[in-house]
Amino acid sequence: MGNIQWSGGVEHWTKKGDIKLFLWEKPASAKVAPAGTVLFVHGSSMAGQPTFDLHVPGRPDSSVMEWFAARGFNTWCMDNEGYGRSDKHRNINFDIPNGADDLAAGSEYILNRTGDNGLLVYGISSGALKASLFAQQHPERIARLALDAFVWTGEGSPTLAERKKKLADFLAKNRRPIDRAFVHSIFNRDHPGTADDNTIEAFADAILTLDDSMPTGTYVDMCSKLPLVDPAKILAPTIMLRGEYDGIAGMDDLIAFFNLLPNMDKQFSVMSGISHASFQQKNYLRVYHILHSFFTMPQSFYPD
Repeated sequence: MGNIQWSGGVEHWTKKGDIKLFLWEKPASAKVAPAGTVLFVHGSSMAGQPTFDLHVPGRPDSSVMEWFAARGFNTWCMDNEGYGRSDKHRNINFDIPNGADDLAAGSEYILNRTGDNGLLVYGISSGALKASLFAQQHPERIARLALDAFVWTGEGSPTLAERKKKLADFLAKNRRPIDRAFVHSIFNRDHPGTADDNTIEAFADAILTLDDSMPTGTYVDMCSKLPLVDPAKILAPTIMLRGEYDGIAGMDDLIAFFNLLPNMDKQFSVMSGISHASFQQKNYLRVYHILHSFFTMPQSFYPD
């Protein structure tokens, strides 16, 4: 385990029943007009801070939280139960529905503090599944929803096809070990070269500071229980982000989901030069730009 120290933010804690959940806030800059509150939702193999508040020497704006905070957004991430600083003691595999329950508890805490009418929610990979399930269950808490590297049925996903070969192992235990080689595999499995080595190493340092194992629940769900979300019940304005080389998110699967979203304030963006871990790619600033544009979209006024 490493010794990364995060700074410049505010630690928060809330509870889901008797479970302690960790939240991390980077407040909006006071120099610009308020733009809303963003909740970033992490994926299967890393906690919140390594994903969204990463700092890499020589790589400006590596922290997406700081980039959005500088533009007037209150920015938050949280560690799902079983990850990072949140409680890990229960003898369960911390699956996607459990993660959606975490978001319900975390969002209630955030909204009570900020007084916002709704959150701008971004989720990546299994975090996109957690975010979309949360949006389905609590539509009143979502102002806008961004789903990155999402899967619906899992059709057309080479990464999930490979992962299914290990399903018996994932079913047999609640956690799986991770190490530096595993973090490298995230960037080598789809299209090597889309992330630079310094960023990959910094990402690995940050992840391994907090965890040396990860829950199996999201892997089990993505390999054997899809679909978990009904697009017809996602009422928020939604953008779907898909990296050009992403091995998780099958294009046809995503388009089929997108077509069934009922809110016509929706977008589908294919991100060129991107594989799976969007914010750790060489083209990360393109991802920020797309997301910022969606989160700052002017309100649409319909005719009577």
